[in-house]
Amino acid sequence: MRRGSRHLAIFLKEPRLGRVKGRLARDVGHAEAWLFYRRLVRSVLPPLARDARWSAWLATTPDGWRGREPFWPFDLPHLEQGPGDVGQRMLRVFRILPPGPAIIVGSDIPDLAPDHVARGFAALGSADMVLGPAEDGGYWLIGLGPRARTIDPFRGVRWSSPWALTDTERALPAGFRLALVDRLADVDDGPAYRDWRARANPALRPCAQASGKFDPRTQASETLISHVQASATHSISMSNSIGQDAMATKVRAGGS
Repeated sequence: MRRGSRHLAIFLKEPRLGRVKGRLARDVGHAEAWLFYRRLVRSVLPPLARDARWSAWLATTPDGWRGREPFWPFDLPHLEQGPGDVGQRMLRVFRILPPGPAIIVGSDIPDLAPDHVARGFAALGSADMVLGPAEDGGYWLIGLGPRARTIDPFRGVRWSSPWALTDTERALPAGFRLALVDRLADVDDGPAYRDWRARANPALRPCAQASGKFDPRTQASETLISHVQASATHSISMSNSIGQDAMATKVRAGGS
C-alpha cells in the first residue's frame, strides 16, 4: 500500500505550563509534568512524522495553535481537533482525513516507535478497527479502516477510566472486525512516572534532542525549570493564570 493512502494523525496539545498532563501534575507538580511532556514530544514524535510508510498529520488543541515554536520542528499538514471530549475530537479528525486506513496516536507514550504504528496499519489490512491497549485500561492507538470510518465508534465510552478500551470494543457494531496490537504504558500519574524514571529511557534524558545531540538551549530551559519546580504548586487556579503564563513565557525565552 502506497504511503499516501495511509494517514497517521498525531494528537498534540499546546505545551503551556499548567495546561498539560494534569493528572500527572497532581502527583509530581506542574513544572515537572510540563517539562516531561516537552521532552517526550521532541523525542518520540519526530520519527513518526518522518516515516515514509504513511502520511503524517498534526492534530492540535486548542484551536488556533498550530504547533509551531522552536521546540516543535514539525512541518506537517495541520488539523484542529475542535471542541468536545476526546471521542468527539477523534471522530472529527477521522472524518477530515483523506480516504484510506487512518490511525490516531497521542503524544504521551514514551515507548512509542514507528514499528508500533506499522503493526497497526498491518492489522487494518484485515480488521475494521485496531486498538493499542494501554496498561491503565485505555488505549494509545486507534485505527479505522475505510468501512469503520463511516460509523461513530465512540458512543458511550467512559473516557479517562479503566473501561475506555472495553467500552470502545463494545461500541463496534456487529460484523465489524477488531484487532489488538502492542500493549504500551502511558504516563498519567505519579506511579507511572516513577516507573518510567526507573527504566531511564535514554531518548528522554534532560538534554537529549531527537537527534541525540546536546543542545545548550535545552539545558538553559531545564536549569530554569529546576528553580520553577521548587515553588510550583500542585494546582493552578484561574486567579493566578496570568502569573503562570508569564512564567511559561520566561521559560520559553530561556530556551530560544
